[in-house]
Formats: sequence, structure tokens, C-alpha cells
Amino acid sequence: MTSVTPDHHRQRARLPGQPLIAVDDERPLSTLGPVVGVLALQGDVLEHVRMLSLAGARAVAVRHAEQLDDLDGVLLPGGESTTIGTMLERFGLLEPLRAHLTAGLPALGTCAGAILMGTEALLHDGTHSDQPLLGVMDTTLRRNAFGRQVASFEGTLDVEGIPAPGLRAVFIRAPWFERLGPDVEPLAEVDTPLGAKVVVARAGHLLAAAFHPELTGDPRLHALFVDVIRARQR
Repeated sequence: MTSVTPDHHRQRARLPGQPLIAVDDERPLSTLGPVVGVLALQGDVLEHVRMLSLAGARAVAVRHAEQLDDLDGVLLPGGESTTIGTMLERFGLLEPLRAHLTAGLPALGTCAGAILMGTEALLHDGTHSDQPLLGVMDTTLRRNAFGRQVASFEGTLDVEGIPAPGLRAVFIRAPWFERLGPDVEPLAEVDTPLGAKVVVARAGHLLAAAFHPELTGDPRLHALFVDVIRARQR
């Protein structure tokens, strides 16, 4: 595993109304491959759907618990983790989703999604955050660990399991992994003034990343997740 020092001055600017994905990418969505649900309560749902399609999966938006029964995997997008957790409770999704993930449904959590999958969340100052969590991945994540919105940045990241060149990663009010349980494997880390911090981790069928892989047009992290799903199907 290697680490990188992020470039805080290369944040990609996007004008209001401008698509997050390349406008010249007009390839049709995949109708083949494993069925992956994208939790559609908050976050970049359409961008994740596009990246999953490029990675060889059939992506569908998920808003109801009964949809979970038909999935081969599920993706939890970024957003605001407390809000998403509260909405999961309100829409009756928290317990069913937890049950499916505990039973072995593969999942990819990005940014807030990674926080939701953990067993504990910390606020920026390191104090405990009493927020709804799925608690399926033995991790502790520190919210907004790199700082507020103005501290968002891009960096090129070497991720275990993804061949070179490095993956372009967009960190927006991102967390980092403060603690990994004994069964959780670090896949990538970023240099910080406090030392190297893990930003991608895996625990069997669960994959979590602190950044937004859907914003760069590079589907390789989604492809790694699709590989996890296919390995479970064999």
C-alpha cells in the first residue's frame, strides 16, 4: 500500500447546473451483469448509476425495503450521514438494510455511506456522534476529518486491487478511518499532518471509501466492487 499527499489547490470547480459526469459519455446503461441498488435518499445517485453501468453492473435506484430482496449488491452514496441515517429510519430501511448486509449482501459505501456502514462515528473534534448507523463494518470514522467544505481536495490515490495509474479521488468534507477492526483491511491511505490515514477499507463483502469516486468519470473503484459481487456469486 502506498500513500499520497493530496493537492489542496486542485479542487475541480463545477458551475451550477453543469453535469458531474462527462457530457460526451452517451453510452447506454448496461442491461447485463449483477443488479446493484443505489440508495436514492440523498447524494449523487445518477452519477453512481452511470459508474456502475460502466463497471458492468445493472444499477437501479432503491427507496423501499422490499427492493433489497432483488439485489446482488447495494451502494450507499455520500451526502450528510446523520440525515441519511435518519431517513433510513423514517422510511423503514435501516433494519432491513442492516439485515441484508449482515446476511452477506455486498455493499460499497462512499463518504457518508462509509460512515453509515461503520460501528462508530466521531465528530470532527473526536467526540462521539450519537447518530443512526448500520453498524455492519467494524470501523470508527471521523466525520469532516480533513476540515470543512473549503478544505475539500482532489488527490491521486493508489488503491490495493486497482492497477496503476492511481485513482483520482475527490474528497468533499470527507471522513477518514480512525480505527479498523481486526477483520478490516486497509486498501489506501492519505498523508495528513497527523500522519497517514486510511481512506479505503474492506471487510469481506463490504467495501468503504472516504471520497467520491462517482465524480471523476473513472469507474475502477465501482469495478472493484462489482468484482466483489461476482466473487460472492461463484
